[in-house]
Order: sequence, then C-alpha cells, then structure tokens
Amino acid sequence: MTSVVAATSGTQWSIEADGHRAVVVEVGGVLRHYSVGDTEVLDGFSTEEVSPASAGQILAPWPNRIRDGHYEFGGQTYQLPLTEPARHNAIHGLVNWSRWSAVEQSADAVILEVDVPAQIGYPWWLRLRTRWSVSSAGLRCDQEVVNNSGTTAPWGYSIHPYLQLPGVSVDETLLQVPGKTRIVADARLLPIGAVKVAGTDYDYSEPRRIGIQVLDTTFGDIDHDANGITEVTIADPHSDAKVTVWADDKFKYWQVFSGDTLHGERFRRSVAIEPMTCPPDAFRTGRDLIVLEPGETWTASWGIRP
Repeated sequence: MTSVVAATSGTQWSIEADGHRAVVVEVGGVLRHYSVGDTEVLDGFSTEEVSPASAGQILAPWPNRIRDGHYEFGGQTYQLPLTEPARHNAIHGLVNWSRWSAVEQSADAVILEVDVPAQIGYPWWLRLRTRWSVSSAGLRCDQEVVNNSGTTAPWGYSIHPYLQLPGVSVDETLLQVPGKTRIVADARLLPIGAVKVAGTDYDYSEPRRIGIQVLDTTFGDIDHDANGITEVTIADPHSDAKVTVWADDKFKYWQVFSGDTLHGERFRRSVAIEPMTCPPDAFRTGRDLIVLEPGETWTASWGIRP
C-alpha cells in the first residue's frame, strides 16, 4: 500500500490485490478511484479536484436530505446548517469534508477513522471507522460507528459511488434494481409518498435499458437473498460486462442517480448507485431511522463486484 500527500483531497491511500486497485483519500474518507486492470470501474476524480457531485463520499450520520435542516428527536428540536441552500435542505451528513486518519494499513486494505464531535444541530459524539479492502472478489467496505455520547443518537448511512462501463452510455446501460416501490419526491427532492413500480417506467426488477429516463430515485421494499444481501447491477447490452453493487441487510433502500443535473463531461456519464439504510428525510419522519444507544457499536458492509 502506498500513500501520496500532495493532492487537493489530502493524503491518498492506494490498495491493490489480484489486479484490483482502489484509492481512498483523507478529505471525507472518500473512495476516489477503483479499477480492475486497465478498466476504470469507478467514475472518480483526479488528485487536483475536490469530490464532484459527492463522488465516492460517505454520507453520515444521515444520507440524502432533511427538509429545512429541522428535526425533532428525543423530545428536543434541532437545526442543522442548510448545506443545500437552493432547496433549503441539509444534505448528505457531516463527514464528507472532514479529514480522516489511517489507523491500520496493509497492501490490500486500509482502515480510516474520524470523530464527529457534538455540535449545534447534532449534539452527539460519534466515531466512524471504515475498512476498505480489495481482492479477486472486488472492493469491500466495512463500516463501523460508535456512539460515545451519554444519550441515544439518530443515525443513517449511505455511500455515493458513480459506476461506469467502458464505452457504454447511460442511455444504453442495462439497469437492474430489486425494489418494489419508489419514493415520490417534490421539487426539493423530498419524499411526499411511495408507489409501486411494477409495470411502470421505474420497474427495473429485470435488466432494462435506462434509455432517456431521468433517475434521481429512491427505491424501497427491496429484496435481499437468503444471506441478507441485496444487489443493483449495471450491464453492457452488447457483452457480458457488468458491475454489481451489493449491500447487507442493514440497507433498506437504493438510490439511483443518472447524472442529469451534472454539468460538462459528467452529464449522464455514469450512474450513482447508493445503498441507504433509511430514506430521505428520515430524521423528520423516523422511517427506518437507526437509534444508537450510548456506547453502542453499529456495523454494516457493502461492496462493488466487477
């Protein structure tokens, strides 16, 4: 494993095994790069960039959006900074621009750690530890969080990788999502209801071209296999090339984003596939919100299988 310091996103930790190579970085603990041989699996970013459009970021202690950044928990009300001011939302948590530290390193794995201090809007002290590893089976992420506070804390988690297939446009990409429902969102991309996807333009229960469909969509009521694993796959319609994102039973939702609001070369260049433990606005609705007891350790795993 190697590390490089001179980069906009801070120290770069590179891990390699069996032709698989990944790079995770200090700022945000972000997954910046993942390739197999000469094939770029992740639509990442260069050492001279900051993470564009949340590419590769860890989204915690909540994924997606909180309406007006305002919520109630344990009989108290809290106000978070509006980090998506155009839509008046708090978006994607508190750790995506924090500086993470490496606490363990080897050729094929690295463990990064960050503290989330108690603060206005989120008065709980959490410690996050992420183990990134690569092998012939692909890339794996094992996430741990500890509530170091004396009171219960609300928690949600996701990750924001953009995946791509060489020479395959988003329109031509075959997508399969094991979700029976989708969350209907308003103009601020906040949930206002849920509907079944069967027989609609959002039914990807079997592989189907994305085509001109615009996706920034939360899929719920998802299927897990006998081992508790759920998977979303993108595939090339003209070959056997495909990429699968898998997640364990801690994840109840998938977010799929076709990149239509991105600018320049990133417009509809790749597909963000995000396993989420809870839906948007969970701090307000309480839907599938995880509650961490004082001293509790929570773990989850997900990964990418080319």
